[in-house]
Amino acid sequence: MNPTTLLHPDAFLSHLAIEQAVHRALDEDLGRAGDVTSIATIPETTQAHAIMVARQSGVIAGLPLAVEAFRRLSPDIHIAAHVRDGDAVAAGIHVLTMSGPARAVLSGERTALNFVGRLSGIATLTSDYVRHTAGSKLRICCTRKTTPGLRALEKYAVRCGGGFNHRFGLDDAILIKDNHIAVAGGIRPVLERARAKIGHLVKIEIEVDTLDQLQDVLDTGMADVVLLDNMDIATLKRAVSMAQGRVVLEASGGVTRDSIRAIAETGVDYASAGALTHSAPNFDIALDIDA
Repeated sequence: MNPTTLLHPDAFLSHLAIEQAVHRALDEDLGRAGDVTSIATIPETTQAHAIMVARQSGVIAGLPLAVEAFRRLSPDIHIAAHVRDGDAVAAGIHVLTMSGPARAVLSGERTALNFVGRLSGIATLTSDYVRHTAGSKLRICCTRKTTPGLRALEKYAVRCGGGFNHRFGLDDAILIKDNHIAVAGGIRPVLERARAKIGHLVKIEIEVDTLDQLQDVLDTGMADVVLLDNMDIATLKRAVSMAQGRVVLEASGGVTRDSIRAIAETGVDYASAGALTHSAPNFDIALDIDA
């Protein structure tokens, strides 16, 4: 099975990223001597049949990484997928079934489950946020508050859950924050310097925490997006009225499942939530040997 066939149809994830992540994870788990438990207790020719099963309802993500992990350990493991990334599942659903060398199945179990559990947890939480915005124009997006080394995967999981990605790193968009403004000497100087340096395809976003700052940004006409930091609902509504569509507005700070509906109703365009990646609970997924 080609793992990429299980990717979400709107995937922003390369097969190279999958291969690199799986290689690191297997190297971390197998170490210098391999799976000494399976080697010591399972004859080399023993075959096994196993089922990956969801133990809760939610949205699945990470299956291409699970398949890649097993495939790397043995090309003789045959895997059938019953869902693909981005699919909603109920508790008890069989996600993958596999058969092949027992040692390889057992050695890849934890790596595969770690990927699917982590990424499905993010996708499921994101889906819950998105559900609370139904009927509005608001788009939910993630932040750079990701697990070091796993950013591409975690941002992919956000998309599996129906969310959108903010910038991937410091190198793909300009986001001017309060400390940049302080060091540069104010809103107009920092925007003038940014606009003078960037290419025509690069967007500029700037963070403000007061309506006076928002007005200063609007007066310059040099920002594409304004991040409204930690503003309450009444202030967000006033910001939307002030902007009148001249810039894209993003709410950030205090964006929770309890607040997201009210934020959506203010009329802002985006809301970013670090919780999608830094606080998503692990999805309950298991691998059972089918004797």
